[in-house]
Amino acid sequence: MQQKRYLLCLMLLTGRIAAAQAPDSIPGEYHLQGVMETASAILLKPDSTFELYFSYGAMDRQGHGKWQVQNGSIVLNSRPRPERDFALVASKAASDDFTTVKIVDSNQQILPFFEALIRTPGGEKYGKMNQEGIFQIPKTKTTGIDLFFTLAPERYSSFPVQSEDNYFEFRIEPWIIEIFVENIVLKPEKDGLKGEHPLLKGDAFSYEKMK
Repeated sequence: MQQKRYLLCLMLLTGRIAAAQAPDSIPGEYHLQGVMETASAILLKPDSTFELYFSYGAMDRQGHGKWQVQNGSIVLNSRPRPERDFALVASKAASDDFTTVKIVDSNQQILPFFEALIRTPGGEKYGKMNQEGIFQIPKTKTTGIDLFFTLAPERYSSFPVQSEDNYFEFRIEPWIIEIFVENIVLKPEKDGLKGEHPLLKGDAFSYEKMK
C-alpha cells in the first residue's frame, strides 16, 4: 500500500512539474531583476516568437526572434547577425596629407559616438570620430580599418584594405543597434525565468513574469 501511495505521489508531482513547464504556461512578459541602471524585458509570444528590450543610459535597443523548449529550458535565437554593421561607400586616393576615415549618416548627432582603428605597417592608430564623423592620421599606407559604436560596445566591424587609398567613407547599417541572440538559455522557475542575457555577462540573471 505504501509503495502504491509513493508511486501515486510521484505521478502527481511529475504531472505538476510537466504542467509548469508546458509551452502553454510559458508565454508572457518577463522583466530583468536586480541590475542597476538597466531595464530589460523579454516578451515570449504564444506563436513561439519573442521580442527583447534593453535600455541602459541614453541607448534603447531591441531584438526579436524565435523561442523553443529544449530539455526543460527555453532557448532563444534570432536571425544570424550580418557580418558588418557598416558599408564602405567610397574609397579613393585623395590628394592631401592625411589618411581619413569618415562615417556619414542623416543623424549627425550620433557621429561622435563612433571610433576607428586604422591598421598600418607601423602599428595601429586608434581614435574617436569628431562632430563631422571624421578621424584622421598623417598619411600612411593602410592595411585595415575597424569601426566601433560606443553605445553598443559588443559590436565592431573589420574591413581589410588592399589598395593605396587614403580616404574611406562608410555608412551605418540600419541594424547596428539591433540585439542578435544565439542560443540564450533560460530555465523556468516559480515566478519567472533564470539564465543568460545576450548583452550582459553571466548566466544567473532573474526575470520576473508580469501578471
